[in-house]
Amino acid sequence: MLDLPLMTYVATMSVTPGPNNIMLAASGVNFGFRRTLPHMLGVSVGSSLQMLIVASGLAWAMAWLDALRPPLVVVGCGYLLWLALRQARAGQPGSGGRAKPLGFLGAAMFQWVNPKAWMMGLNAAILFLPPNAGWQAAAGLALVCLVVNLPCIALWAGAGARLREWLQQPAALRIFNYTMAVLLAATAAWIAADEAGMFA
Repeated sequence: MLDLPLMTYVATMSVTPGPNNIMLAASGVNFGFRRTLPHMLGVSVGSSLQMLIVASGLAWAMAWLDALRPPLVVVGCGYLLWLALRQARAGQPGSGGRAKPLGFLGAAMFQWVNPKAWMMGLNAAILFLPPNAGWQAAAGLALVCLVVNLPCIALWAGAGARLREWLQQPAALRIFNYTMAVLLAATAAWIAADEAGMFA
């Protein structure tokens, strides 16, 4: 199960831009790397658990997901828009205001409405599970996801934390937060438009 093509696939899907990585970079800027750790762990554990469940019941999940896809897209896009608004209102790094980083549970639960996480999990199960695979193979797939995903997403949180020093000026931080908010909102709009068949 620990083969190079699988690890490359998970690494590529984990390190490329998406809702999780945009939120992690923004959290690194606003709260620093250490306070972003629960968010990172929630992403990795949540996506790995999702991978385990999807891979364990792939046939059932495919039929279920097809019917559930439209409401998942609506909920996921709504949540991204809420996060974009929250990001636009984020304060100065270390300001200690009411803003808090996304926690472990919130990040783990977000994977269930994150279209990129669903695509990663389903594609990995389809491409890398042997025919008639049992739960042990699914658990191996989930373990690879956990081990490879965490260092990949840590790059985004770390990059955000490094930018933190450069964004001490309120105007620069506002520009960064608005940019991250626009990227999250644009991601939501892209997902909704794609689901509506506008890019077909």
